[in-house]
Amino acid sequence: MTGLPFTKMHGLGNDFVIFDARRAPLALDAARARAVADRLTGVGCDQVIALEPPRSEGTDAYMRIWNSDGGEVAACGNGTRCAARLLMDESGQARVVLETDAGPLAAHEGGGGQIRVDMGPARLEWHEIPLARAADTLHVEVGAGPLSDAVAVNMGNPHAVFFVDDAEAVPLAALGPGLETDPLFPARANIGVAQPLGEDRIRLRVWERGAGLTRACSTGACAAAVAGARRGLTGRSVTVMLDGGALGILWREDGHVEMTGPTATSFTGTLPQ
Repeated sequence: MTGLPFTKMHGLGNDFVIFDARRAPLALDAARARAVADRLTGVGCDQVIALEPPRSEGTDAYMRIWNSDGGEVAACGNGTRCAARLLMDESGQARVVLETDAGPLAAHEGGGGQIRVDMGPARLEWHEIPLARAADTLHVEVGAGPLSDAVAVNMGNPHAVFFVDDAEAVPLAALGPGLETDPLFPARANIGVAQPLGEDRIRLRVWERGAGLTRACSTGACAAAVAGARRGLTGRSVTVMLDGGALGILWREDGHVEMTGPTATSFTGTLPQ
């Protein structure tokens, strides 16, 4: 069968359509990404990923990522794990490095079907988020409804984390769109509502910019872990409970954040060129 092969994968329900463009260029733009991601008329996914030839020495592939609205983003932790699984299965290696617009991401076989990714350093300065004006990123004056006093973290993309007593009670689908596009966030922001459940556990729900409510956002989990530790609500090693399952997050002393979680292949297929 001629056409464009793809692999449909997911990490805790955060799903991806992955194309291998390492051997031949792939004509993929915002409109094509939206069409592929459409759950009624396309394959359906939260993000579309293209693996391209590496651009830097010491990396195995360059990874491009489009949200379901067609917007291109710099990083995606669940997508990185899925792409790493494909490359590991192909090469037999236990470690691969994916090059992204957020920098190189090293992924390791974690055992038991888990993949561990060094997501790089948490960026905490206001201009790194970015915010539209200088502000204390530990207490950002933005909010809506019951949400206020956010913690801003950039984990390859911008996140605003709101700590709440009951994450299930927050109408995130109603509040997320307005907070995502608040003028304080010139690049928009992912919106997380986080409920600390102890020193080593957080319940998290995420409104993902360009994708909406998601069952799992691993950069959001990284941001929530960093935010919890900064606020003194948790330690630096936590399990983050998302709608789709659990991720292990470690904010290392050197500032890097490690994320560990599973991957799964849903199916493979071919699209018209």
